[in-house]
Amino acid sequence: MTAHNRVVLSSDHAAIPLRQAIAAHLALKGWVVVDIGPTTPESTHYPKHGEAAARRVASGDCRLGIILCGTGQGIMMAANKIKGVRCGVCADTFSARMIRQHNDANMLSIGARVVGEGLALDIVDAFLTADFEGGRHAARVDMITALEA
Repeated sequence: MTAHNRVVLSSDHAAIPLRQAIAAHLALKGWVVVDIGPTTPESTHYPKHGEAAARRVASGDCRLGIILCGTGQGIMMAANKIKGVRCGVCADTFSARMIRQHNDANMLSIGARVVGEGLALDIVDAFLTADFEGGRHAARVDMITALEA
């Protein structure tokens, strides 16, 4: 199986219900969902979950990733430490579309304590249906990638 239709999902304990709702939504849309947990509500550390999902994307195992924590910020910061990952936190559909079209983001972060389920699903759809526009944006993405060296 290719990574083309695979999306990895992960979260901390604060975002389990929203992550599960997103997983079900994506499965209905034909995505192969790789949900790497956690599954129990005990307190857990978002950096390890952001890293684990980011490594799946960076390795090519999954084309895209969606990660969640209370605000979406901390888990996004952890994911962005992995070479090859460009993750943005979004609380609106415009930003979710733009991080794909202009920044070639391969991961999306959402704050489960910031947005409700309906908006989160719309954000996910905006992110997954947008494509990188290239052109003038490619040089800027190249500049971001060069910072990893």
